[in-house]
Amino acid sequence: MTTDGAEESTMQENEAPDMEHAGAVSTQPAEDASRASAARVNVEVRDIHAPAVPTEVVMATEGMEVYYGSFRAVHPVDLDIHAREITALIGPSGCGKSTVLRSFNRMNDLIPGARVAGTVRYHGEDIYAPDIDPVEIRRRIGMVFQKPNPFPKSVYENIAFGPKISGWKGNMDDLVEESLQKAALWDEVKDKLQDSAFALSGGQQQRLCIARAIATSPDVLLMDEPCSALDPIATLRIEELMFELKEDYSIVIVTHNMQQAARVSDRTAFFNVDVQEDGMRTGQLVEYDETGKLFTNPSDPATEGYITGRFG
Repeated sequence: MTTDGAEESTMQENEAPDMEHAGAVSTQPAEDASRASAARVNVEVRDIHAPAVPTEVVMATEGMEVYYGSFRAVHPVDLDIHAREITALIGPSGCGKSTVLRSFNRMNDLIPGARVAGTVRYHGEDIYAPDIDPVEIRRRIGMVFQKPNPFPKSVYENIAFGPKISGWKGNMDDLVEESLQKAALWDEVKDKLQDSAFALSGGQQQRLCIARAIATSPDVLLMDEPCSALDPIATLRIEELMFELKEDYSIVIVTHNMQQAARVSDRTAFFNVDVQEDGMRTGQLVEYDETGKLFTNPSDPATEGYITGRFG
């Protein structure tokens, strides 16, 4: 999502808060089974013994809570997003992953009754401060949704739309080519720029949406299950693209795919569902660590239970 304005807003899928799935939490100590965690779920964690190199914190939440009316959807979240890294948000359905992700660029503002408490800082500035323009926030913090959602326009106009409405001045042809190059799509569509975006395959459409997001020169890319609607080959291409993009962007991805989180991310945050006495289900951040450590030696039994498939 970028400053594609109202047109983009109406096309995005306004997910209702989903809190129906809880899941039992394992009480077995995490260390007893963590040695076999990766093997059980057949994941291959990259550089599991190499700690992440300290990098700048580009975004940080402090006591961030999300409400839909009077219902608290997410308990307070304290989370740092590091520059030029891929951060994965994992957890069972209804744990608040997508709700938290949408809070990073104020997409929840578009859901009636939604509000955010606490603080979300972007380069030290509170993005929910009264004087902050949410459209500018979405330009700097772009978003790619679960299902490809190209505009009913040509390939060229899909890329050019955001820069045009934000007043960008420059050679549009060069910008369109550069954005498609970065999304690894140029060679496939350079002779089809005036064709409808709907003529592209699902994987191509998702890369077009990534190109559209980066056309406005964001700093951060948010991806809400970007591969869930794609076949394995298209999924692999998107994952390869993430590695290329993190040279220039900080990426936060929501995924239900444990293998994907282990393959692509530098850090992983595990969310779970807290079932309260009145039956209300609220998402909570359980554990956040370098991906290698979280997948092989988690600190919390619930994390170990989820990544080994005991619930979720």
